[in-house]
Amino acid sequence: MDVIDTFFNATLTIGDQHMSWREIVGNGFGLASALGGMRRKVWAWPVGIVGNLVLFTVFMGSWFGDSSRADMLGQAGRQVMFLIVSIYGWVQWRRTERAALDVRADGRIPADGGAAVHPHWASWRERIGIVVVMVGGTLLLTPLFRALGSYEPVWSDAWIFMGSLIATYGMAKGWVEFWLVWVAVDVVGVPLLWSAGYYATALMYVFYGVFTLTGFFVWWRVHRREQAETGTTTPAVAP
Repeated sequence: MDVIDTFFNATLTIGDQHMSWREIVGNGFGLASALGGMRRKVWAWPVGIVGNLVLFTVFMGSWFGDSSRADMLGQAGRQVMFLIVSIYGWVQWRRTERAALDVRADGRIPADGGAAVHPHWASWRERIGIVVVMVGGTLLLTPLFRALGSYEPVWSDAWIFMGSLIATYGMAKGWVEFWLVWVAVDVVGVPLLWSAGYYATALMYVFYGVFTLTGFFVWWRVHRREQAETGTTTPAVAP
């Protein structure tokens, strides 16, 4: 118990700013998960789940004896959402990985070393759905989060929640566009989290912004290469 208590209460001090080590460690797992996602590895999902569990204790600090910062209900809620969607993504990628290894023998589909997903563009219908769900969900959740006492501006918290949900689902489906949804989350998340005192997460979001743009182009190139290697004749949905 002493080890757990020490971890829960440990802080890193830089100048006059204090950052929780739980926040740093949780975001570290999140970064590792994002790296695994860019490389299309199944282990990205369980690693991300560990980070979600740690970050939940950060954003609902009042539940764990930390009253120094406001609770971020949207941020905490998205950790729970991540757990649910990550299980779905874990199962989906595991199936694709096994299928890729099976097909690799006859050379019809480039398994790329047993990669767990084959990136592809979302259809225009799916893209419209992304926009509608993102905006509509934000509008619906904003009054709910405000009633529950979330940090202002509450719409930002709702936007981050919805964007995270869509991006995680898009990653599970293999949509190249999911990286761009993360960029939209980062743009709003950085100023919100910094103003609320979650400095480690805000700085990590800045890094994520660059990382997700890189991931977008990596998945785009993989999609084009796999199409060329399989001789796909069906036109891809381009951005």
